[in-house]
This record gives sequence, structure tokens and C-alpha cells, in this order.
Amino acid sequence: MLQLITAMSELGAGTRGSSLGYAAIRSASFSIQPKFFRAVQPRKVQTNNALLYRHPETPYGKRIRGIVRMYRRISAVVAETLDDGQFPLVLSGDHSNAGGTIAGIKQAFPLARLGVVWIDAHADMHSPYTSPSGNMHGMPLATAIGEDNLECKINDPSPVTRDAWTKLKGHPQRVRPEDVAFIGLRSTEEPEDALIAKYGMTVYRVPVVRELGISTVVQRVLEQMKDCDMVYVSFDVDSMDPTVSVGTGTPVAGGFDESEAKQLLELFADAPLVRCMEFTEINPLLDKGGNAMGTTAFRLLQNTVYRLQERLSRRNLL
Repeated sequence: MLQLITAMSELGAGTRGSSLGYAAIRSASFSIQPKFFRAVQPRKVQTNNALLYRHPETPYGKRIRGIVRMYRRISAVVAETLDDGQFPLVLSGDHSNAGGTIAGIKQAFPLARLGVVWIDAHADMHSPYTSPSGNMHGMPLATAIGEDNLECKINDPSPVTRDAWTKLKGHPQRVRPEDVAFIGLRSTEEPEDALIAKYGMTVYRVPVVRELGISTVVQRVLEQMKDCDMVYVSFDVDSMDPTVSVGTGTPVAGGFDESEAKQLLELFADAPLVRCMEFTEINPLLDKGGNAMGTTAFRLLQNTVYRLQERLSRRNLL
């Protein structure tokens, strides 16, 4: 059985509006499939977005203590969902929440080897020691692999930031770097490039995906992760090209079109190894009129839900 989870925190973003992502998707559903959210009712994770009204006290990890609380809340709901034998499909505000989702998977299955598919224009592997902005949505994958990246240090975080960062990483390491695959990556900074090179991490850039074909790329990623016990797929809508919609906080040219994103999500939804998925960074305030990204994201979500339900139904019939 599938359980939709909403975690609409935007504490980690540099622009406002991703907390409205679920509202944008739900609004789009009324003209496409009005009964969708009656049949697929989400479980809501409480947010701390009131902290956005305060000046961030930790410049190299903005609002990091609030994000520690979000990790705990998200991980508790994701872990409970998995413990109940359900499939968590998370709709989150900004991408910092993905670290909480990963923590929840490991809370439910502490001994499991977890693979991570990061469908995103960005690597999100900064730390408070390396981030030029201090925005936490650029750091969730670094918390998952437990990486400070001190070799590329440019900042001297405060003791408060360092303590909170240690809490976000947890112990032991949740994900091995060799069990990560990036798809659609095209906007990275030197500290992130250094980690990719250091660990030989798998990267499929958009031109390579188109050259090889989406089905081949998905097959190769799943083959890479064949020794993992389960896989989590994180889909940031900025993996798509801004011509699809600019309704996301950090759009980057050269991304996927909607049909390519649809095929990627379908193929991963069909894979038995995939046990959790996430949609993130939908920001209707940045759309130039209308609700283009909300509409696109709903179509992708609806199709992914139907594919997952078909797969889960087949499993229950066995």
C-alpha cells in the first residue's frame, strides 16, 4: 500500500514559496483528476516555517537547528510508514527535507544497505564548511554520506552549527558514496566536484542520458545498486528544463522535458528495489503566471502513483 506524505518545510531554501508546492499540485489536480487526493490522502508532517520570520543566527547553516527538528519529524513518519509495510511517497518543500527521509529509511532498516538515486540539476553535497550560501537545501546528500569535506573548507562554522550538523549526519554513515547515482546533474561547485572525483561517484548528465536512452540508464543504475537492500529515489523538479516551468528555486538550463522525467519516474517506480520516492522544490511563487510547475508536477505525481499502485498490487497478489 502506498502512503503519500507531505513535508512542506522550506527552511533550507534561499527563496520563499516551496512550502506551497503541495497546494500548487492539489490546485492543479482539480482540473485534471479532481478525486485524486480523495483516494490518495496525504499524511502531513508538522513544519517550523515560522522560523523564516527570524534572522538566521547561523550563516553557514541557515536555520540548521530548525532543520534538525524537521529531520526528526520526517524520519519518524517515514520510519513508521515503512514499519507498517507501506511505501512512502514524500512531497517536500525544499530539498533539505530529503535528508530526513533518508534518515527515516535507515531508522526503519538500520542494517540495510541503501542506494540513492538523485535526479537533480544539483549535487546538494555542500556542508557548513564549504557552502558559499549557507542554504541547507544544498546539503542533504552530504548529511546522508556523512561528509564534512574539510579538504575544501572555506567557512568556520560556529559551535552551534557544528553541533547541529553532527546531529544531521547521525551515526553511522547512512549511505555509501558508491551507492549514489546522479541523473540530470549539471550545476555543481568545486567542493562537490571534488567529492564526486574522490569517491568516483556515478553521474549521468542529460546529454549522456539522451545518448544512452533512459531505459538503459535506469538499468545501469539498478545494476550498480544490485547489492543494496533497497533504493530511494529523490526527484527535484529542477532536473527538468526551465522551458517546462521556472516554478522552482534554482532552475538550470539544459534539463529534461516532461516526457523524459515521466519515463525516468515510471521505470524507477516499476523497480522492486525502490522502496521510497520523493518529489521536491515545487515553487508556485516563481511561476510566471498560472500554475505551470504545479500542473506538470501533478501529472508526473499522478502517473508515478498509478505505476507504484500497480506494482504494489502485483506484489500483494503473489
